[in-house]
Amino acid sequence: MMISVAINEKRTVGVRNPMIYGHFIEHFHRQIYGGVYDPGNPLSDEDGFRTDVLDAMKKIRIPILRWPGGCFVSSYHWKDAVGSHRTPYFDKAWRVEDPSTFGTDEYIKLCRKLGCEPYICTNAGTGTLEEMSDWVEYCNLENEGRYAKWRIENGYEEPHKVKYWSIGNENYGSWEIGAKNADEWGRLVREAVKMIKRVDPSTELSAAALSDTDWNLKLLNACGRGLDWVSIHQYWDPLSQNNNPATYEQCMACTKNLSRQIDDVRGLLTVLHLEDKIKIAFDEWNLRGWHHPKVAVAVNKEDYLTPRDENDDNSTYTMADAVFTACFLNTLNRNCDIVGMANFSPVLNTRGCIYSHDKGIVLRSTYHVFDLYVNYLGDTMIDLWSEDSMPSMKICNKKGESVTVDTLDLLATKWSDREGIAIAAVNKHPDQALEIAVSGAGSGAVAEAKAFCIEGNGTDSYNDIGRNEVYIKERNLGRYEEGMKVRLEPHSVNVIQVLPCR
Repeated sequence: MMISVAINEKRTVGVRNPMIYGHFIEHFHRQIYGGVYDPGNPLSDEDGFRTDVLDAMKKIRIPILRWPGGCFVSSYHWKDAVGSHRTPYFDKAWRVEDPSTFGTDEYIKLCRKLGCEPYICTNAGTGTLEEMSDWVEYCNLENEGRYAKWRIENGYEEPHKVKYWSIGNENYGSWEIGAKNADEWGRLVREAVKMIKRVDPSTELSAAALSDTDWNLKLLNACGRGLDWVSIHQYWDPLSQNNNPATYEQCMACTKNLSRQIDDVRGLLTVLHLEDKIKIAFDEWNLRGWHHPKVAVAVNKEDYLTPRDENDDNSTYTMADAVFTACFLNTLNRNCDIVGMANFSPVLNTRGCIYSHDKGIVLRSTYHVFDLYVNYLGDTMIDLWSEDSMPSMKICNKKGESVTVDTLDLLATKWSDREGIAIAAVNKHPDQALEIAVSGAGSGAVAEAKAFCIEGNGTDSYNDIGRNEVYIKERNLGRYEEGMKVRLEPHSVNVIQVLPCR
């Protein structure tokens, strides 16, 4: 099947913030300890950070890294994990002892090594407003107050200059330690904003929101003018209790209405005339939810700790994850006027795009999607349309319901600092190729075209130790001509570049 696609590169739709390609890391399972932070491992540097993991993270140019949680943060007290005398504590969220050897200063050091912005999520569960603002004082004040002086005593003369802070995590949820109702949340966030901004008015603050009118109205009416961001989260294949990952077709069913939460929050911000003041931070997202069964009820550790190893089964992360991730990144780009930040959850191990083991790393299918979008797409969204009917397919979702979804997901971009265009083209169909005919991409100049493709031999292709089935392939398409035809293989993610000849 062939679909004609037209591009108007003179019509700019929006300019994305690079922070939509952000990531997240939490004190859960092997993300921190035995993951990115592994002192004593031959692959670790003098500060205990895995150099192979850092190199992989640098390649996808992580712009912002959210930490320390997640549910972990709602019983986390940052003062236990700075200075020379660290206090191990029992993490009530995940029911393990945290040694506190990785704390604020180590996290900042990690961000500096990566060249990314830090984004700290504060404890709005068991923590206090004063504890939140003390943390900002420790990180951002030059030398005023006991906590800035404490940072200096700990060997950090210059402030850490953390600009982005989140007030709490998913405090609307019954699963969260220190959950709040809508009235409580609005009041708490209002006072937290007041205290943090009085320590450092240059901070940018987010707070947990939902696509729920009552929750958001009470939050925004209480402190909308003090917030810079609202935070939303979503996992489309929830697996917390039962690790039965959705099939390829079931994952494609999840791509229907991917922008629903964004649309809901956008509408409310617009009604309240806050759309120019507050942006959306989609600061926790992934196709697959984390597996952590019986964490609140199991007596025996093997019943709630051992099953977490199932998150690190690399055969789980197939072309389904790659195709879904590309579709969601297209959604974020299309909504770049209101979504200014997003954080893939997590970056390493668990459901991350990188998997580490004692002797090296595996780059899962989703890693290569970030590589494509960060390093091969433009930063400016431009107009793309087709007069042809978009192909669609009927599939069943995980509930067994029939769902009709578009088979093709397209996004057109250009660069703000150089000539050329790049099209993201996702073919969701499990076994049928598509062909697009592209017009309007050459600006009348002589141009060459290339395609960079993630395909896999089948929908269940995956990468593992000694197994590399999913990676970026480059194809030279030759001289660009109007109506140029490009084949999109089944279950594939593609970036088509049309660049002027040098």
